[in-house]
Amino acid sequence: MAILEDLKVDLTVVLGRSHMPLHMLLRMGRGAVIELESSETDMVEILANDHPIARGQIVVTGNRISVEVTELIRKAEVVRVPGVTIGEGAVPVLEAPSLMA
Repeated sequence: MAILEDLKVDLTVVLGRSHMPLHMLLRMGRGAVIELESSETDMVEILANDHPIARGQIVVTGNRISVEVTELIRKAEVVRVPGVTIGEGAVPVLEAPSLMA
């Protein structure tokens, strides 16, 4: 467990997304407002190193904004089970040739 204490993970909370042409983005200046395609009651997506790991809801308490995790996103079964091949023609994980000779 001590190894995990120094592990760094970038967490990102995606509140909403917006699509716009590049020319509009280039015209934006300080103080510009980008309208999101979501509302305050929509779920947010929580990413760890750009991979979705959970969903949650925004909670506002006074002047603090936080995220309450409401759902964990599990990995696909083939990734969680040791020895299962990933993709066609793949070598089973437990039978993979060793890189050390």
